[in-house]
Amino acid sequence: LSPAETEALVRALQGSELRDIGGQGWLRQHEYVEKLNMHGILSASAGQEQLLTELLVTHAKIPVLIGELISVEIWKHKIFPVLCRLEDFKPRSTFPIYVVLHHEASIINLLETVFFFKEICESGEDSIVDLIDYCHRKLTLLAARSTKAQAVTSAQLRAEHLASPSSMQAGPVPPQELQKQAEMMEFEISLKALSVLRFITDQVDSLPLGALTRMLNTHNLPCLLVELVEHCPWSCWEAGKLKKFENGTWHVVPPEDQVKMTKLDGQVWLALLNLLLNPECQRKYRFDGFNKSQLLKLRAFLTDVLIDQLPNLVELQRFLGYLAVTEPAPPKKDLILEQVPVIWDHILKKNSGKWEAIAKHQVKHAFSPTEEELMLQARRWAQTYSLDMMEALATDKPRCRVCGVEAAKRCSRCRNEWYCTRACQVQHWQKHKPACNLMA
Repeated sequence: LSPAETEALVRALQGSELRDIGGQGWLRQHEYVEKLNMHGILSASAGQEQLLTELLVTHAKIPVLIGELISVEIWKHKIFPVLCRLEDFKPRSTFPIYVVLHHEASIINLLETVFFFKEICESGEDSIVDLIDYCHRKLTLLAARSTKAQAVTSAQLRAEHLASPSSMQAGPVPPQELQKQAEMMEFEISLKALSVLRFITDQVDSLPLGALTRMLNTHNLPCLLVELVEHCPWSCWEAGKLKKFENGTWHVVPPEDQVKMTKLDGQVWLALLNLLLNPECQRKYRFDGFNKSQLLKLRAFLTDVLIDQLPNLVELQRFLGYLAVTEPAPPKKDLILEQVPVIWDHILKKNSGKWEAIAKHQVKHAFSPTEEELMLQARRWAQTYSLDMMEALATDKPRCRVCGVEAAKRCSRCRNEWYCTRACQVQHWQKHKPACNLMA
């Protein structure tokens, strides 16, 4: 994107009502977010994300993005289950629903890209409290998740169930499949929320009044992070092999790399460093019997191999050694002014008791498009998910849609699907044909 195009997209960002999710105006907003998200990733990889950051700060769009993030989260929890239970909910294509589910992932990914900068955190103002609560909810789900079940789910969904612009189905899709898509996406969104939270902890001195108390005492994030260190939801053992989740897929880790710290491991340890070693945090945190016993569990994980990879952990090791033999002073009793999240509460109060009515409205006006509307929307999706842009974002070489091996051939009509041989293309044609006709 050119600087002028980027600024136009940032200016156009605006909040939307829960009832309007999935509608034409909302879909335009999704396109803007998706384009900015892809532009942000490419700019960050080239070290040129400063312009996007400045535009988001100048036009005060961080609170807007946080509001949209929480709005879609509420839609997933309150309206999506009702939608799946409606008898007249028989979508011709899964993709309009997938776009809504994917919107949350696009926003959190964009926030992860830009929250590295201090001015972004400052420009969020009071909405940072809502973002902290959002990250806490996601990390709680992550800590409670069974890692073994998650590994199986990821393998199954990646192979056959996830919707995409090129896999729109012609017949009705069982609600269970949509729920599986949402479940897998929730896992990846939670991992992004972990990174965003770590960037927030980098800016402890710039946070709004009361945000630090909310992180430390209302949500007790240090103990939640200890849970993530203990159970490590992004790694599991399967058939005697260690698998770790990185860059959107599960990888088998060779024996020589099993003690290597992943990016996600690093985010947890850096967040713990920020929350436990900052003097202001130490002054406000309650080091009572339970919290102390939980934090001391970290000592077992602070091996020489780990500290060699992140030398700053020496300071954490020293602090835990001191904590083990002393009784820290109780937190100083200041006048406590606690900020509460306003976005979540506002959306819930405004729409309470209307969930089924909203679901029925969206089935009628957003998720049951005619054949002609679906074709028009498919063309817009094809422009949004530009092939050149997607290929630039991809870290791996394309794989055959049928057998999964490295592919060199592409469907010449829609140019969305890859195959290793013509035999695989012919085998997949009946499944691919409806989507191909829409996209071509």
